[in-house]
Amino acid sequence: MNRPPLPRGTAYAVLAALAAVVIVISTAIFLGTAGRDGRTVTGSHENRGSAEPAASGQWVGTWATAPAAAEPNTAKGFAGMSIRNVIHTSIGGTGARIQLSNLYGTVPLAVTHASLAVAAAPGSPAAVPGSMQRLTFAGQPTATVPVGGSLISDPVRLAVPAAADLLVTTYSPTPSGPVTYHASARQTSFIARGDQAEEPLGTAYTTKTPYWRYVSGVDVWTQEAHGAVVALGDSITDGVTSSTGLNRRWTDFLAARLRTEPGAPRYGVLNEGISGNRILLSNSPSPTANNLSGLSRFDRDVLGRTGARVVVIALGVNDILRKPQVDNPQQIVDGLRSMVRRAHERGLRVVGSTLMPFHGHKGAVQRQEVTRQGVNQIIRSGGVFDSVVDFDRTLRDPAAPERLLPAYDSGDHLHPSDAGYEAMARALDLEALKGQAAAAL
Repeated sequence: MNRPPLPRGTAYAVLAALAAVVIVISTAIFLGTAGRDGRTVTGSHENRGSAEPAASGQWVGTWATAPAAAEPNTAKGFAGMSIRNVIHTSIGGTGARIQLSNLYGTVPLAVTHASLAVAAAPGSPAAVPGSMQRLTFAGQPTATVPVGGSLISDPVRLAVPAAADLLVTTYSPTPSGPVTYHASARQTSFIARGDQAEEPLGTAYTTKTPYWRYVSGVDVWTQEAHGAVVALGDSITDGVTSSTGLNRRWTDFLAARLRTEPGAPRYGVLNEGISGNRILLSNSPSPTANNLSGLSRFDRDVLGRTGARVVVIALGVNDILRKPQVDNPQQIVDGLRSMVRRAHERGLRVVGSTLMPFHGHKGAVQRQEVTRQGVNQIIRSGGVFDSVVDFDRTLRDPAAPERLLPAYDSGDHLHPSDAGYEAMARALDLEALKGQAAAAL
């Protein structure tokens, strides 16, 4: 007979308990190292100090975020502090590795202790018993992330559940300069004094924070997922008005569809949204531009992501709204076409979005609506993307098409509500995510 669904906390507790059992069982097996391009590896190799592949599989991104800026007032970094980032997986696997970024740092970032664990409950700094793993880098327990660079950890044995929270913790004993961070996390993370990188109970983590710091990606070793969808966008993709800690960005709803719907491609979902992001212009450089333009960050945030197979581009609104404002629709479309060409050169399929309504948003004027409609007309006519998802038609008010439908409006007349984000995910044709890149458009 039909039973009512478990409450969210209870369901997660059951999931966490199962994960703990699997962790114990899986310590005798695992995957190991493979190229970060996600190529399949089969068989075993000479032991190099980390677990080696026990079966065929590939690396695929389960979570990512774009390094967005240098955090204000962090000239000395977080010396002598442990940063425990809480991130949410899209797909699971039998092992994991992380990426750390020092893109906006002005001195090398010394990480003397780093760890990875499965969270015991949603948004909790406590770890599932037995899941806490110390991370190494090129076989060493410490690492230095160069100025402007990034670093990938060695893989660890870990049963990573899909749709679960992971804890990525770093400790740096010395001042690191400006902290590379992502401000609009919509997720609560934690900070503790001293080296608490492997503290499993979370009791030392008394300071809450709304940011992700240093961590920019998590890959899993999987035999089930076939690649990843990368979502390149602005604050709407970032999910700035979604419910904090509940994972209700449109990319989260898409990940749920890909996990559960029959016939859906089994892809990880990587959210590369940055609030305020534009196609054509970055923020003013000093010395490195904060909030790099879509064109400037495309190689790093899309082509550089592990297992990327398809990209969904939802950019252009801020080119119209933010100064210096772009009035010519063709300039915006030309920028989109440039990204499509680069994706095709790497064999990625591109799904592009129409620009959603923003009438009533603070500062919006009629000429900007004319530009938006001009961009959408070109996109809908074809010849820009391999496939189009019409977020405009999905979220607009039929009685006033220049506005968001009230049920989908967060209240600022630009960003969707949770219901609006869910409608965006449902508007995507999952069949459009399959296959190879089309011929040059």
